[in-house]
Amino acid sequence: MNEHGAADTAQAAANHSAAIASVFMELGAVIIGLSVLARLAVRAGLTPIPLYLLAGLCLGKGGLVPLSFSEEFIGFGAEIGVILLLFMLGLEYTGEELSSSLKRGFKGGLLDLALNLTPGFIAGLLLGWSALAALLLGGVTYISSSSIIAKVLGDLDRLGNRETPTVLSILVLEDLAMAVFLPLVAVLLLGQGLVAGAVSITIAVTTVAVVLLVAVKQGGAISRVVAHRSDEVLLLTTFGLVLLVAGIAQRMQVSAAIGAFLVGLALSGSVAEKARNLVGPLRDLFAATFFLFVGLQIEASTLIPVLPLALGLAVITALTKMATGWWAAGWAGIALRGRIRAGTALVSRGEFSVVIAGLGAATEPRLAPLSAAYVLILAVGGPILARLSEPLSNLLQPRPQPIVAVPVTEATPVSSEG
Repeated sequence: MNEHGAADTAQAAANHSAAIASVFMELGAVIIGLSVLARLAVRAGLTPIPLYLLAGLCLGKGGLVPLSFSEEFIGFGAEIGVILLLFMLGLEYTGEELSSSLKRGFKGGLLDLALNLTPGFIAGLLLGWSALAALLLGGVTYISSSSIIAKVLGDLDRLGNRETPTVLSILVLEDLAMAVFLPLVAVLLLGQGLVAGAVSITIAVTTVAVVLLVAVKQGGAISRVVAHRSDEVLLLTTFGLVLLVAGIAQRMQVSAAIGAFLVGLALSGSVAEKARNLVGPLRDLFAATFFLFVGLQIEASTLIPVLPLALGLAVITALTKMATGWWAAGWAGIALRGRIRAGTALVSRGEFSVVIAGLGAATEPRLAPLSAAYVLILAVGGPILARLSEPLSNLLQPRPQPIVAVPVTEATPVSSEG
């Protein structure tokens, strides 16, 4: 190699090193910025997720300070974030809880599907979209955010409330509905013929059903195989299993996120508890990464034209979610206060809505910005409504005032002398 060739190689290596250093510095600065946003959200008593979305919008295409990340890096970061986030959600449930939720909340789940998928589907048709794009918008308006709702219930100290099992059963049924919905629309988006599409859908749904059955029935056996006294071995085994199953699910036309959710569902007992403790501290980092990268993928200028439509859709579907929780809690014998809390708890939208919008971005360009604006509104409004449920219930049904006992004193005898 001549001197010029050696100099060019050295210069290329230096440029590559400088590019990597720039990415590290930008990413480090962004994560520190997210920590500041999280501090502000905690101080205001809100979930930081909408702030992460806003940060992504500000740093993405057309934002205030666009970052130099490649589209491949952003897309891969978003995929890893949602896979790990859904794995953590799966860890929250056991096979027994899943079976119980299916039996207890099936009626409420059907009502939830009818009331909340319909507005998005009708809105898509009125906008002149294809039936498939309208169905995707219906999926966006249907699915609540398990991660935001779980965090809000914990922050408000409502995990032990009587209405909380009703709320959780609806969330479980929604997550299971996504296990069928996502592979269904993924196959439809491929534009296959009727026969080929039917075969692909059957394979995808059967795959989900088999994995779900194994997760519920053989979760103990899977947990014993994964279990190990070493935290390092357990973490590597779990993380590898999540990626492996997510990849297989993606190859079978099932969402990788659903594959990760089912892995979390399959782990139970002490293994699930240990995995939760190991991965738990990173849970918020996964959520922050996912919503940040989602924001980076959306051009901020595209949100302005769809804001009125997103706001109208948000108001309608906030009311339908509140109606879902109200009726479902009523069927469970919950009193008025609990029914109000159940309804307002279900309003938030988040991770799955964004995943659905990402699937259909190529089919309908307006779907992604409309979904982003919609999620942003309800990711902020949902937790606020949940906090306002107590003052609202006090207004509708004031708490009974305690009866104060008046001490009885002996009467002074009246003298008969005059």
